[in-house]
Amino acid sequence: MREIDVSLITEAVSRACISANKVLPDDLAELIKKSADTETDDVPKDIMCRLCDNLCAAKELDIPICQDTGMAVIFAKVGQDVHFVGGSFKDAVNAGVAKGYTEGYLRKSVVADPLRRVNTGDNTPAVLHIELVEGDKVELTVAPKGFGSENMSALKMFTPSASREDIIDYVVDVVRRAGSNPCPPMVIGVGIGGDFEQCALLAKKALCRPVSEPNADEYYAAMESEILEKANALNIGPQGFGGKTTALSAAVEFAPTHIAGLPVAVNIGCHVTRHVTVVV
Repeated sequence: MREIDVSLITEAVSRACISANKVLPDDLAELIKKSADTETDDVPKDIMCRLCDNLCAAKELDIPICQDTGMAVIFAKVGQDVHFVGGSFKDAVNAGVAKGYTEGYLRKSVVADPLRRVNTGDNTPAVLHIELVEGDKVELTVAPKGFGSENMSALKMFTPSASREDIIDYVVDVVRRAGSNPCPPMVIGVGIGGDFEQCALLAKKALCRPVSEPNADEYYAAMESEILEKANALNIGPQGFGGKTTALSAAVEFAPTHIAGLPVAVNIGCHVTRHVTVVV
């Protein structure tokens, strides 16, 4: 049994909130640069170059890459041989979010009640997903999620009669209806299977997979490629001005489901789909 003082969790979450909001994953940043080279028309090419300039400016000036610094979504894989001391794990995570967003001068965007809309003042509470795993470590993935893209997400409860092509068409239609709203080029996360809430969680997890890593299952990797190809054929383009780059990546995650169901969720990310993973 390994004891971990929850103050270490607070510090790790705080640092991750700040770094995730200031620096994109290397593979996503590289994909944005490559996409700038593939655009041939002046307007989308100029926009992609400006997105690259924005990433460089954020790094040089030590400021967030987007003004919407998101709602803190945190995936925690907790080793079953870990014993937390010094307080509550959940409280420590939220303390880390509050510390990171305050000391990092990140915009605080969370309201305590969805209808009465009073800001909590420190971007808490986080959306926290905890998974028990083997071992004596804690892996934390911090994924700030802006809502320009989150609002364009969708979920549909298909029946088992739906085909692979039906699902691809649905995902692409979600992208089409999103249009310029999620600040394209987008990152597309798709969850298939499970039940109503699990497929949404799978779609969110899909956004946290490195864009350089296709699904390990060749069947779903091919599906990802087809979704991406069809999404980019929509000609929405960078920031909605047309062009070849409507989406940067499509990732599919799947899970077992009921014999009577086929849930599909699409979680849309913007071109700054942020996530940082740290291990304590």
